[in-house]
Amino acid sequence: MTDVAIIDYGMGNLRSVAKAIEHVAPGREIVITSDPAVVAAAGRVVFPGQGAMPDCMRELDQRGLRPAVIAAAASKPFLGICIGQQMLFAHSAEGDVPGLGILPGEVVRFPDERMVAADGCRLKVPHMGWNEVWQSKPHPMWEGIADGERFYFVHSYFVMPADAGVTAAQTDYGLRFTSAVARDNIFAVQFHPEKSAQAGLRLLENFVRWAP
Repeated sequence: MTDVAIIDYGMGNLRSVAKAIEHVAPGREIVITSDPAVVAAAGRVVFPGQGAMPDCMRELDQRGLRPAVIAAAASKPFLGICIGQQMLFAHSAEGDVPGLGILPGEVVRFPDERMVAADGCRLKVPHMGWNEVWQSKPHPMWEGIADGERFYFVHSYFVMPADAGVTAAQTDYGLRFTSAVARDNIFAVQFHPEKSAQAGLRLLENFVRWAP
């Protein structure tokens, strides 16, 4: 059985995610796959992605991966990254498209009127670069990671969960937004752990060991 399946729906640099997991989990079988059967048979699943929400949803459906993603999110350790976090939600303002509806809530764009730093300077969108992640609640995925640790972000939209209880971390960029969510066997982040140096590697190591 594959230890970790990284879902390939044609969007994003999946190899960097795979190499980061291979680094923290030597000896584990890590596969990048667009085969729903491989996803279904894997012990745990990573759902990454980059790009625009409408394109990602279209590509996911064209490859017949929607049922496999929904089943994995309901049954095994599941890590969403960037767009892979946003796609879990019910609806996105980016292209006015429905998401997978696994988590209730919306995906919204950073509002122009709030893009002002404390010193009065304008903040750019997309939010790109290193920023602090403030943990909202204890979770096994945060083990060994300091509260306020910095992770790497590249995004113009963020999730607004309907249930505040799923928020696992927040980040400040003009406003305070949800940068990680957790529910049962699902953990998903807006930032890129594969680009976040030692803190990102620790998060991926925690995921490989996580037993929800």
